[in-house]
Amino acid sequence: MKPCVYILRNERGEYYIGSTTNFLRRMSQHLRGHTQTTKRLHSFEPALIQEFETLALARAVERKLKKMKRKDYIDKIVGEGYIRVFS
Repeated sequence: MKPCVYILRNERGEYYIGSTTNFLRRMSQHLRGHTQTTKRLHSFEPALIQEFETLALARAVERKLKKMKRKDYIDKIVGEGYIRVFS
């Protein structure tokens, strides 16, 4: 699997944004409570997974998404099903 950025969403509509080179392994870690932030989300599911050419690009996109801090932007991205790479 290529590096990817993923967005998890819980039943209350809260999001967690991450990036990885192995989504299945990372999701397993989240489900086991490996990440403090996803522990508080309780039940969650993938809302969006998008692959990128390099891990560096995926991490850069992850950082930009996390800096947005506006739920409506993330809602729009999830609704469109695609993260537009912005500079």
